[in-house]
Amino acid sequence: APAVTLRFGDPAPVRDNRRPSLESHVFFERLPEFIGNHFILVTMFLLVALMLISTEFSALTRRYKAIAPAELTRLVNRDNALLVDVSANAEFEAGHIAGSRHVAMAQLDPEHKDLAKVKDLPVIVVCRSGQNSATAAAKLSSAGFTKVHWLDGGLASWTGADLPLAKGKA
Repeated sequence: APAVTLRFGDPAPVRDNRRPSLESHVFFERLPEFIGNHFILVTMFLLVALMLISTEFSALTRRYKAIAPAELTRLVNRDNALLVDVSANAEFEAGHIAGSRHVAMAQLDPEHKDLAKVKDLPVIVVCRSGQNSATAAAKLSSAGFTKVHWLDGGLASWTGADLPLAKGKA
């Protein structure tokens, strides 16, 4: 094949996009062969893709929302949100967000008279890592609370944003 020499200022070769390229035609011809040769790999890829789609879909459709520390501050200051810390007793005394009420995860009862009063107010659930608070938020949401939030990342994200913690009992 003759060598193609392009000089500065020469127009770039233009490809005809009206017909499918030979490369894509070969790809789709060989795809069934690839799937047959690498069945376990393809199956694992499809399972991971399905799990990822499922996780994202459930995050979009749940009735409680994850919030960042800045949003938590805004909700507490503007909307008078109730801040509930579901950390263990020792963790709560070691450091908690000022103004939060401590309720141990095992004692969290959405039907409690103090919580029942705030069903229509914003409620923010916090814990050390964010795992227990997400579970508590789901529990409150399923009990009929309408504005439930949880601090994504827990107190680690709060301290990561250089926000202060109060120590001792509330």
